[in-house]
Amino acid sequence: MTGGAIGKLDHIGIAVNSIAEARKFYEGVLGARFLYEHANAEAGYRIVELDLDGFTLELLEPLGEDSFLRAFLQKHGEGVHHLTLDVPDSRVRIAQLKEQGIKIVGEREFGPDSYEGFISPRSSHGVLIQLGSGYPTLARAAEWFRRDDK
Repeated sequence: MTGGAIGKLDHIGIAVNSIAEARKFYEGVLGARFLYEHANAEAGYRIVELDLDGFTLELLEPLGEDSFLRAFLQKHGEGVHHLTLDVPDSRVRIAQLKEQGIKIVGEREFGPDSYEGFISPRSSHGVLIQLGSGYPTLARAAEWFRRDDK
């Protein structure tokens, strides 16, 4: 690919055992500001989005014993889980990456303007990179701020 960066950093997801405990550090010590909270029991996680002077941190806590996050935490411990990039035309860009031999996992369409996929850590030197556009992929998507469960 040519023509500059594939997208702009939207947020960093951090896997934690307890959002309540992690918030004490991120809000109390670093001064982050609460944006919203969302639980997805079916997918096995709860998130809290925090604003750190214009930068978004996403704290992810496992829900249930079968959560992918529980497995992640058992294997890796707390820490960075993924980077999310806001990628215009994410469906097209993801297809281009696959053509280049980049391993993409977890592709999903949420609507005509919202598509996501993840670059496998095997292709990106150990980092899970979420590529996408729109709600619910992007932490600053306007729909998050209109939700009742925040």
